[in-house]
Amino acid sequence: MNRATASGLHRVVIVGGGAGGLELATQLGDKLGRKGLAQVTLIEKARTHFWKPHLHEIAAGSVDLHTRSVDYLAQSHWHCFRYRMGEMIGLDRARREVHVAPYYDEEEGEQVTGARVFGYDTLVMAVGSQNNDFGTPGVQEHAILLETPAQADRFHRRLVNACVRAHAQPKPLGPEQLQAAVIGGGATGVELVAELHKATRTLVSYGLDRIDPERDIKLNLIEAGPRILPALPERIASAALKLLHSLQVSVRTGAKVTAVTGNGVELEGGETIPAELVVWAAGVKGPDFLKNLDGLETNRINQLVVRPTLQSSRDDDVFAIGDCAAAPWVGRPEGSIVPPRAQAAHQQASHLVKQIRRRLRGEALKPWRYRDFGSLVSLGEYSTVGNLMGALSGKNLWVEGIFARWMYLSLYKLHELALHGWWKTSLGTAARVIARSTEPRVKLH
Repeated sequence: MNRATASGLHRVVIVGGGAGGLELATQLGDKLGRKGLAQVTLIEKARTHFWKPHLHEIAAGSVDLHTRSVDYLAQSHWHCFRYRMGEMIGLDRARREVHVAPYYDEEEGEQVTGARVFGYDTLVMAVGSQNNDFGTPGVQEHAILLETPAQADRFHRRLVNACVRAHAQPKPLGPEQLQAAVIGGGATGVELVAELHKATRTLVSYGLDRIDPERDIKLNLIEAGPRILPALPERIASAALKLLHSLQVSVRTGAKVTAVTGNGVELEGGETIPAELVVWAAGVKGPDFLKNLDGLETNRINQLVVRPTLQSSRDDDVFAIGDCAAAPWVGRPEGSIVPPRAQAAHQQASHLVKQIRRRLRGEALKPWRYRDFGSLVSLGEYSTVGNLMGALSGKNLWVEGIFARWMYLSLYKLHELALHGWWKTSLGTAARVIARSTEPRVKLH
């Protein structure tokens, strides 16, 4: 149904500025906001956007956050949507209102905006996901969760400090010093340990010559399941495992973490793995506030249950996309859910742009069908492995090496194109290539 404000504009409110949410806001702003056909509002608590699949590169120092981030306020100005800073804390479906908490400056603690309420005619939830620590003792106190750029940047500062401290101290290294434990053998964990292997060696080469990386630095990857990359084909997992072994990464499978302490990780059975740096990259769930969002249906990991049209199961005016949506995988056995991947969020955003335009015209919405283009895992500069599905021959194609690396990078380029278009994406890419030849290969602060 096409409802509108007193000014005659249909109000589209998008909550969450991740990959799917920002792409949707940008494209709707260009196609509807610019033409005065709808009022598009993005609600997001952060000031800048960073593509989440690259967080492990910030943590390792391979990528500088400030060269890849997108300023929400500038993006909204350029693409004719409204950016409103704040965190959603409630929903009134009867009144079609989103409730947003007051926003306080992260450093000064001063209030920037008060509590606010935003009315909507179409609401799109795109709040992403967070790590699931399963209530494991010590995770919140001693581990870093790579959910935001700030957390990834915090880990990198700890990494640099650990190396400088080890180089400067006169006494021998403690058992946990320069030891890192990455908990979770999914794509994030595997990609992070590969990046850390390269980054630590580069970091040590900048004058920290009292550290022998082969002797002193140890990386541990810990997975509770029987193999790493459990959601991907076994061939990909085997190739990744072989490369990690060649890098002397200690990979522990079938190892359940029972606690994280200030100087290591405790495993079921009593074994302790010393570690100065601990990253929790295991488990995925929707944000906790979704569980009690004015009666909307959620699954066991807090995802909003949606129909093939991406509308929530209990409200035609509320949609969900990205990791926070439990979207049915059309064409698969009943009950199959689309996996939480960046390519799914990208496809959903593109689909919903067309469907919201149909909604404004009062036309029936078309279902979304996920197209699985395969899975790729980047092992830093060492390799990229994965499979491509159906794009060329209708078969599952195994790829690795430089071609796989190009395909991996193309996923991010599609995201950039959706946000900036061809001209700005091309200029930005060229600028980063030039800058990379004049700056350190790893961020040093």
